[in-house]
Parts: sequence; C-alpha cells; structure tokens
Amino acid sequence: MDTTNPTHLESVGDLAINIIVSKLNSSEAASVSCVNKRFKDWASDDSIWSSFCHQELKLSEPVDPLGNHCASFKAAYGAWREAYGMYPWPLVMRVKNVWDRIRSWLTDNFPEVLPTLRKGASEDELNELEKSLKVKLPIPTRVIYRFCDGQELSSGSELARKSLCGLIGGYSFYEYLVNVFLLPLNIVIEETTEIVRQLRFSRPRYVIVAASSTITEKIFFLDCEDGQLYVGTKNILLNREMMPCVPNGLITSVHDSESGSQQDAMLLWLEEHVRRLETGIIKVRDEGSIPGICQFPEQSPLCSEATTCGVQVRASAVFVPEFSNLMDEEEKYLFAYSIRLSLKPEGCVVDGVSYDSCQLYWRKWLIKSNDTVVGRASGEAVIGLVNSFQLLLHKSCGYRTSSILCSTPFCVLGRKNLFTRAAQTYQLRQDQSRVLSHFSQED
Repeated sequence: MDTTNPTHLESVGDLAINIIVSKLNSSEAASVSCVNKRFKDWASDDSIWSSFCHQELKLSEPVDPLGNHCASFKAAYGAWREAYGMYPWPLVMRVKNVWDRIRSWLTDNFPEVLPTLRKGASEDELNELEKSLKVKLPIPTRVIYRFCDGQELSSGSELARKSLCGLIGGYSFYEYLVNVFLLPLNIVIEETTEIVRQLRFSRPRYVIVAASSTITEKIFFLDCEDGQLYVGTKNILLNREMMPCVPNGLITSVHDSESGSQQDAMLLWLEEHVRRLETGIIKVRDEGSIPGICQFPEQSPLCSEATTCGVQVRASAVFVPEFSNLMDEEEKYLFAYSIRLSLKPEGCVVDGVSYDSCQLYWRKWLIKSNDTVVGRASGEAVIGLVNSFQLLLHKSCGYRTSSILCSTPFCVLGRKNLFTRAAQTYQLRQDQSRVLSHFSQED
C-alpha cells in the first residue's frame, strides 16, 4: 500500500487545487499549508486570503488592526488573528461588524462624532481596569473595548462645544437635556470608584459604561457577573434602584470563551442602537443650534402620524428612567413625548385654496394609560416660552413635554386648531395608538 501520497493530489493541476482550496474556510486552508511546500504554496495564494479577509473582516485592503498596510492579505489576516487570538473568532467578527456599521453611519450622517471615538484599548488596559475595580468583564464587552475605547471626553469650553456628540444620543424636554456618551476605560474606573463608594455595594460587581455628558444624570451600569446592562432610576442614590436594558433571556455565555454564542447586554444594546440608526428610527436633530442623535423615534410603529388639510402631525415618545420612581405606584414611569407639525408640499389646503403657512392657536389632548385618562391639556398654543407655532412650507416645528404614568402602555389622542392667513379656522385631529409597551431600547 502506497502511504507516501495516498490521495495523489499533487498530480492534480494548480488551477484545480486553487479551486479546491478556495472552498475551504480559513482554518482549513491554514491546515492544508502545513502538509508540504507545494500545499503551502497553493494555500498561500493571496486571492484566497483576500476572500477570507472580505468575508470575515469586511476588509477591502490588506491592513492590520491598527490600520497599517500589510504586504499581503494573508499577512493582514494573520495580524488580526494574532491580535484577537485570545477571543472566540465569531465574536470578534460580530463586534467588528458593529463598529464598522457605526462608523459608516456616522461618516454619512454625523461625522462630528468620529473624532471622539478613541482607538481600541489594549489587553493591559483592560486587565488594569479589572484589577482596579476587582471585577471580571464579560468577554463581549472586552472585545467591544478592544475595538474602541469609548469616546474622548474633553473639558471646559471644549466639552460644551461637543456636549451633544454622545454616541448613544438622548432627548430634551422642558429644561432637561440628556446626551449619552460611551465612556473610555480611564473614566469607567474613576466614575465606578466614586459611585460604588456612594452606593455602598456589598461586593464589586457593576461598572459604569455610559453616562450623559449634561447636568442631567443618566447612568448605565454593566453587571460584570451576569452581563446585564442596567440604567439608574430616580432612586439610584436612595436605594440603588435600576432597570434592565435587555431581556435576560437574550444574554448567553458572558464568561465562557469556549461557547459558540457569547453575547452580553452591552453587545446587544449597541447592535440595536446601530439598527435604529441605519433604519432611520432615530436620527440627528438639532437641540438649539447643536446637532445630536435624538432618541425620539421617527418611524412607525414607534412614531404615529396623521395629515389633515396638508398639515402633518407626528408624535412619538421615549421612556425616561432617570426620572422614574418604581417605588411610587401612582406615578411610577415618566415618558417624554414629542409632537412635530409640518406642511406637506401642497401647503395647507382649506376649501380648495392652498396656503403656504398657517398658525397653531389651540390645542387639546388626552393621555390614556390602559384606557384610563391620566392626563389632559386644553388651551391656547403656549408651550413653555413659545407663544404659538407658525408652519411654513419646507420647515417643521414642534415641542416636547412629559407625562408620569402608573403603568404602560399609554396613548395620546388630541385635537389642534389652526388658522391660515385668511383667518379660516379648522380642526386637526391626531390619534396616536399605542406608543410604547415598555421602554425604548436606548434605555
């Protein structure tokens, strides 16, 4: 029996071997290259490794994790494998995909945020955090920080200028403004040390991974033991009251490097966030003259709209956990809701006559929770410091306010009266069905 060349593959032509090797995955191709020199040459064809780099890492050029150009795609692939060899490879690919999508969306829609994204943290920096805080980070969170060490937080006037560049974004209503940043490791250590001292946790378990840059405090805590992400409520300093951000059933294998499907709440949270950005559910909106990612939804079913006589009304809501009180059965949840009005391209049409502007002068609506009226408003169009709204073609205007509820879901039903330049008055009805069943994913 001939054992020196049992398969006789070396007698097969180079083109056929190239086709065979191209059908293998990267690990199999690496194993083939160990057979002998000829197989190594066949498995080293850079077109094969170019395909692996594109399929697994979405690389169009041979670059290493630091962005340095490599001599070949095979060298680039090897650099990535070496840099992240301590982590499950499917998880590395998944996290890279999330950050690639985030950066792509920011490039097209909000490039001001890109300079705030820090380079990836090193293994030594992650180990130093774990040593300082006496915790063991979930594996997916470690990989997330390997790709990007949060956002650069400037100080003084620079912070004011960049205050709405939070990657997670936020919302505003009345005088409240929230804009959430992903924190870098050095700030995670500082903030966690301080908050743990205040809250007096019995043992090291939580780290602060995201928080608002504004005077309104909104803080996200990562549970390093079970991988859940929590957001603090109004009672966070009183009794450490927090709410989970992700269903517990979705979190798996946060400390098991041998499992094939590691995912903690941090990873799921970022994936949902970028999905909402890509699909237009949330967008960049100006707060005053400063742009920021606005968490008020703009797509159905989380946003409702109605059009009457050419005037479009859009309504949506966000849950505000930092002002919610789970201990109060009567006023447990606080929601902020946004009402935006705009003219359709044909203008405001009344009795067959088209107008390029109209004025809001009266509003009336009901807020219902489980079919029970819990709030109502009726009066002239005076919202805060705004006396009334004038709608013009190609422009929109709106206002935001809030409501405290004892339960969810809730709905808003209302009527608005407007008049045109001809002083004709008509009623605009906005019926919004179920707005939120619980709280939005960004919370």
